[in-house]
Amino acid sequence: MTRSEIAELRFAVGQLRQSIGVLRNHYGDANMVRRLENDLERLVIDADELEQSPPALVPRRPQETIYVPDSKSDEAAWMGAQDEGLGFHSRPRTE
Repeated sequence: MTRSEIAELRFAVGQLRQSIGVLRNHYGDANMVRRLENDLERLVIDADELEQSPPALVPRRPQETIYVPDSKSDEAAWMGAQDEGLGFHSRPRTE
């Protein structure tokens, strides 16, 4: 992790701390607020640990390019398929 990434993480944790403080003012010592405070402290501990001794980097795999031909596909391959989620039905696909 770079210094800027650590700084960004610290900033986000600070914003979360402020938000949880607002919740504490509104809801007092509610169980949910205490759990959020506990989670926040765990984030702080993990961020410190990450900064002090970061784990080994995971090598990135190059993304595979998938070729999709421009030619018209075989309509028979789609017989029986449903148009769920498309929001329209241009023609019946099930027979």
